[in-house]
Amino acid sequence: MRVPRSSLMALAAFLTGTVASAAMAADTAALDTSIAPPVSVSPSPTPPPDSAPSALPDYKPEAPVAEPAPAAAAPVVPTDPQGAAVSARLADPAPLLLRLTTKERDAIRAFYEARASKSLWVADGAWTEAAKAVTARLAAAVEDGLDASAYTIPNLPGKPDEKAVADADLRLSAAAVLYARDARGGRINLASISRLITPHLDLPAGNDVLTKLGDAGAKAGDVLQGYNPATPGYLALKARLASLRGPAPVAVKPLRLPSGPALRLGMHDPRVPLLRAHFGLDNRPSGTFDQGPGEPDTYDSAVADAVSKFQRGRGLPATGILNVQTVLALADAGRSTRPTGGEAELIVNMERWRWLPGDLGPDYILVNVPEYRLRAYRGGVLRDEARVIVGKPDSRTPLFSGLMEYAVVNPSWYVPPSILKTMAPKLAGYGGKTWGGYEVVRRGGHISLRQPPGERNALGFIKFMFPNQHAVYLHDTPNRSLFSAAKRDFSHGCVRVDDPFRLADAVLPDWSAERLKKLIGKGERTLRLPEKLPVHLAYFTAYMDDSGTYRTLPDLYGYDAPMRAALGLPGGGGAAVARLPDEAPRRKAEAVPTPPKAHSAQRRSTHRQVASEWPTGRYEEAAPPRRHLRRAARADDAPEYGEPGLWTPAPQQAGPRSYW
Repeated sequence: MRVPRSSLMALAAFLTGTVASAAMAADTAALDTSIAPPVSVSPSPTPPPDSAPSALPDYKPEAPVAEPAPAAAAPVVPTDPQGAAVSARLADPAPLLLRLTTKERDAIRAFYEARASKSLWVADGAWTEAAKAVTARLAAAVEDGLDASAYTIPNLPGKPDEKAVADADLRLSAAAVLYARDARGGRINLASISRLITPHLDLPAGNDVLTKLGDAGAKAGDVLQGYNPATPGYLALKARLASLRGPAPVAVKPLRLPSGPALRLGMHDPRVPLLRAHFGLDNRPSGTFDQGPGEPDTYDSAVADAVSKFQRGRGLPATGILNVQTVLALADAGRSTRPTGGEAELIVNMERWRWLPGDLGPDYILVNVPEYRLRAYRGGVLRDEARVIVGKPDSRTPLFSGLMEYAVVNPSWYVPPSILKTMAPKLAGYGGKTWGGYEVVRRGGHISLRQPPGERNALGFIKFMFPNQHAVYLHDTPNRSLFSAAKRDFSHGCVRVDDPFRLADAVLPDWSAERLKKLIGKGERTLRLPEKLPVHLAYFTAYMDDSGTYRTLPDLYGYDAPMRAALGLPGGGGAAVARLPDEAPRRKAEAVPTPPKAHSAQRRSTHRQVASEWPTGRYEEAAPPRRHLRRAARADDAPEYGEPGLWTPAPQQAGPRSYW
C-alpha cells in the first residue's frame, strides 16, 4: 500500500508539536476540538413568542425560581428514659470509636432512630446473648489477621444507669460496624499504595450490619465472622497463620525474674523455682529408677518444655532456653504481641483476598501478577492454567475485577500516543511507503497508525476484552519466546497469554481451539461470550498452591512494604524478596498456522479504515519478532517500534514453546 507523503509528514509534525502548513494547523485544530471535553452551555431563555425583540429592547428573561427543598423531618425524641439517653449520646459529637467515619456514624444513627432509639445489646442492665457472641468475635479478630485493639469492647457496670447503657450499646455497635468494614477490605486507603489498585470493595452499610446482627441472636458472632472472605485461598492462609502462632501461651500473668545468665537444660539457678511455680510444675524434678528426685533449682526438661511452649505462643523461637527475650516476654505476658515477620507476610496477603468479591463465581479467571500465571476455573474447579507476561514495574498491570464480554480474532492495533512520539523522527523519512507494515489512518483531523491483523501484530491472533477504566485486556503476542523467561514483566500493562487459543477453548464454549485457528487471516471477527465471565487481576506474594505447599514470591511492584506500614505490621520499611517457585515441566509445542496473505480487496479496504478517536488509557505495546528488530538495527530507514528496552538484555535462547 502506498501512503501519500503529505499524510506521513502531517503525522510527524503533529507528534513533534510543529505546524508544517496551514492545512496541518487546521487538522490539529480539528483534532484539539475533537479530543477536548464537551462544554455544557445552558440555552439562553427566549422572549415570549408574541413579542418581537425590536419591540422589547430592554427585555430581560426572569431567572427560574428554585423551589425550596423539603425540610428534613426532625427526629422524634423518645419519651422513655433509656431511649432519650441513646438519642442524647447520638447527638453528642464525642467519637464513639477511632476510625469510625462520619458516614458510618450516620448509618448507626439511622438504625437507632428507626427502632425508636431502643438498646440493641443491653437488656435488664446486662449484655444480651447476641452482644456476648459479638464481643467474642471482636476479641478473636486476630484469627483473621485483624487488629483486635481497634474494636474496643465497652465496659458495662454492674448496675448501669441509662447513660452508661446508651454509651456501651452505641460503642459496641460502632465496633461491630468497623469490624465488618475492615473484614471486607476497608482498612487501607488503596490509592496510597498505588493508583492502579482499583478493586470495587463491597463495603457493607452500617445500618445493614446492625440489622443482620440484631436478627441473628446468639449466632451474631458467626454473622459478623461471615464478612471475612470464605474463599479457599484465604482460608488456607488463615489456617497457616493459626499454625504459625501455635497454641496460646501457658502463662497469662506477668512474671518478673531477677537478672541472670541464660538458662539451658541441666543448669542450676535460683530463678528455676519461680519458673516452676509460674508454670504449675512440681517443686522438684521427679525421680526415676536410676536416680532420686532432682533439686528444685535444676533447669530440667519439664521446665524447658514449659518455656518452649511459652516462647511459641509469644512468637519467639521455641528453643526452650531462658534468654533475655523470654525474660522480657514473661514480664510483659499480659499484653498482646505485635505479629512477627512471618505473620505479617500472611496478614498482608490475607488482606489482598478482601479486595476480591466475596463470591468469585463458579466460572472465573484469576491472574496472579507476581506469579506470572493465569488460572481458569469452571464450576469452581481448576480447568486450566497458563503462563502470562505482565506489566513492567514502570508500567504495572492494574489490580481489579472485571467481566469479560467478548473476544476478537485477528485484531488490529492502533499505536497509542506514547509510542507514536518515539516514531515521529522516522516518519518524516518515509514518503509514499507503508511504514514498517503500519498504515496511516485519518478522518476529520484524527491521525494515527494502525497495524493490520497478521502474525506480526502486537496483539497476536486474538484478544479477550473485559471493559475497564485502565483499558487493559488479555491477548496473544508474536513474541512467544518471552514465555521461557522466569521473570516475565515485559508488557505495558496488559496481560499476554501463552497459547491464548487454549484459553479461548476454556472461555468460549461454542468455539474449540481448532475451530478458532481456522479463522486466522480471514479478517477481524468479534465473538461474544454467552455469559460474562469474571476476570480477577490479583497480587499474591504468599499463597498455598494446589498441593498444599506454602509459596512465597518476589514483590514485583514493591507493594508489600507500604501495606505492612499501613497495617501497622513489622517490615514496613523494606520488602523481602523470595525465590520464585519452580516452573512446571514444559511440553512440546503445537504448530501455529501461518495466516494466508490478505486478499488485495481486503488490503485496499484497510486504507479506508480510520481511528475513531485517539487511544486513551493504558494500551498494550508489544514488540515485534526479534529477527525484525535485528534488521531494523542495520537499516536507518527501518522503523523503531516495540517496547523500549525490552531486548536489553536479550532473553535467553528460547526452548520449546510452553503450553498449558
